[in-house]
Amino acid sequence: MTAASKVRDYMSSDLVTVSPEMDIHAAIKVLLAHQLSGVPVLDARGALVGILSKKDCLKVAFSASYHQDWAGTVADCMNHPVDTVDEDANIVEVAELFVKKPYHRYPVIRAGRLVGIVSRHDILRAIETLW
Repeated sequence: MTAASKVRDYMSSDLVTVSPEMDIHAAIKVLLAHQLSGVPVLDARGALVGILSKKDCLKVAFSASYHQDWAGTVADCMNHPVDTVDEDANIVEVAELFVKKPYHRYPVIRAGRLVGIVSRHDILRAIETLW
């Protein structure tokens, strides 16, 4: 890896997504079935409108156990607006973002469209080549 290494070289581009209208139970099943810690939320036009994480789902489950109410959609639970990185972003700069912010993943954008996800794991894999 060089200091010029780009996010596009390490991101995951085989994405699992959910819609804002999806029932939260169905979305939890998607996370579990694909062993994911979070997924992008895309609207009907394919625009990124949020991120749904396991933490968001745990909040729903905790609230449901207290209030005995399991209803809701992804839109009710997702995080938005979403911080993103460009596919041409420098790996070192994105590593700095991960250090400064609590996120485990960033959606990767090309010309305003979602093209991938870059995770802490991906950044460590990139930096590991320096050692």
